[in-house]
Formats: sequence, structure tokens, C-alpha cells
Amino acid sequence: MIAATRFSFLDRSRTREGQDGPQALRDTVRLAQEVEALGYHRFWVSEHHSVPGVAGSAPTVLAAAVAGATSTIRVGTGGVMLPNHQPLVVAEQFGVLASLFPGRVDMGLGRSVGFTDGIRRALGHDKRDAEDFPGRLAELLGWIDGTQQTYPQVHARPAEGLRIPAYVLAIGDGAAVAAAAGLPLVIGDLRGRDKVLRAIEVYRRDFRPSARAERPEVIVSGTVAVAGTRQEARRLLVPEAWAMAYSRTHGVFPPLAPAEHVESLTMTARERELYEQGLTGHIRGTEEQVAGQLETALKETGADEVLVTTSTYDRAGLLDSLRRLARLAHLPPAG
Repeated sequence: MIAATRFSFLDRSRTREGQDGPQALRDTVRLAQEVEALGYHRFWVSEHHSVPGVAGSAPTVLAAAVAGATSTIRVGTGGVMLPNHQPLVVAEQFGVLASLFPGRVDMGLGRSVGFTDGIRRALGHDKRDAEDFPGRLAELLGWIDGTQQTYPQVHARPAEGLRIPAYVLAIGDGAAVAAAAGLPLVIGDLRGRDKVLRAIEVYRRDFRPSARAERPEVIVSGTVAVAGTRQEARRLLVPEAWAMAYSRTHGVFPPLAPAEHVESLTMTARERELYEQGLTGHIRGTEEQVAGQLETALKETGADEVLVTTSTYDRAGLLDSLRRLARLAHLPPAG
């Protein structure tokens, strides 16, 4: 099953201790080149606003840089958070991308809004915009298809008439939105397997074929760490696990710290609990161990594709993990 499955990568442009946001963005572009050379199917970037540990705030701009630095891999967003933007503007941005890089651009769309009330006010949106995600999605697709009628004589140029694949990012409720719109579903993460399986079941049951997708298509996302030993794979997960634990106890999302620094920290009981939770449930281990875990995940979800979302301080370790995963998945190297 692994050899018959597509593998892709989503980079969140996480900052690391001692380095700034611009460096994280440059690292994302370099990583895309390496991921392309390994034979991965897509490279996506994310959208976050006013998060100290994340540099990627303008995914279509970053996707353009990634596409310009690569030549064959599909490039897209995982995703543009549609409640934060006017659908016309999103259509125009993807129209420009798809015009510059024909046949390579994916439009991944999510329903999240700003992380805090202050961020939402600064963006000019609130939680009600997230509730209207299906309507905003329909308007966006109408701009691209040329079928929108709300604004007569207004056109999304150069997007109108282009074939730009659209994907709906979901945790739970979004699966029904993807099914109703007849779009591929991107769902995660793999740790909450029961919740993911329920959402996939709803999606496949209620899927309505459309001009964009004749059948359901499921992309499951999650952390995958492959190393020479299970302990080495675990250490790749340490920086992100601590960042999540710290954010939930201090309200601030910090840059990624080296694993050895995190392991030397004295944590409160609550921090330790959240930190240990952050290390559990991921697909990790040696190539043989990961192959077994992936086979199980693919059998349970019936996924067409795996979108790897691993973040870590050790970029060399991350690249080694991706090489090992490419080897066990028999990905064809680019060129």
C-alpha cells in the first residue's frame, strides 16, 4: 500500500532558536528543493498570523518563491485561511500563481480565523466569517469558474477559466463541506485516528461528484519521523512537543529549541504532561517500524496520499527522515 500512495510535505516555516523569520522562510525554499529531488508529489506552505514561532504569514507569496526555486514538484497552500480574505482576492492570487507556473499549483483552503481576538480584529474578520466558510468557498470557486453572479461584470483576472485544483483542509466539520462541494479532503492529524476515520466516513458517504472531482479523494496529514533508531526518531519530535506544551501553559508559541536543551529543562507537572502527550501517537521509528505503522494507517483510512507535517529544530535530521521515508515509499527521484 505504501508504494501505491503519494507522499507530500507541508512546511510551516517554523523559526528556530537563534534564527529569525527571514531565515525560516529561506529554509522553507531550500527544503522544497530537497523535497523535490527526493520525489515527493507536493510541497505546501501554511498561513499563520502574529505567531512568534511561525514565519509563514503570506502563503501565496511564499508558494511563488517555492515554485520559482523548483521545477517539477506541485506547489500550494496548506492552506489559505479563507475566512481571513476576500474570495475575489484569493482567486486573483491563485490566478497569478497558476499563470506563472501552469500545471503545478494547488489551492488548499482552510476555515480557521486569527488565533486571538486581537489578531482577528487586525485582520478585519471574526469567528462568524469561519461559520460562512461554505459560502466563501462557493464564491471563490465561482470566481475561478466564471459562474459567480453576485457581482455582475466583475471578473477575477487572470484566474477565470483556469484549471486550479482546490482542496479543503479539515479537522472534523470541514469534511462535510468538502463532500458537498465535491472537492478532495485534506484531514489530520493521524494521532486522532478515531476522529479522522469518522470524518472520512462522512466525507465518502456524502460526497457529491463535481467538475473538479468525480470521486472522493482523501489526503491524510500528520507527523512522520524516520531515523536509524526509534530513540533518534523520538528526539526529532521533542522540539515541537515542547513548543506546543509551552504555548498551552504560557500563551506564547516559542521558536523551536534543540532537543538536548528541551530534555534538560525542569518542567512543571502540567508542562510535563502536555509535553509527553505531544510525543505520543505520531508515526515514528526506524524504516521498518514506520513502514508497519504507515501500512496500518493507510489500511484504516484508505488514503490516496500522505501529507507529512513534521517540524523539528534539527534540519539535517528532518532531511534524513525525509530521505528514509522516500526510500521506504519507493519514491522516484526527480529527473
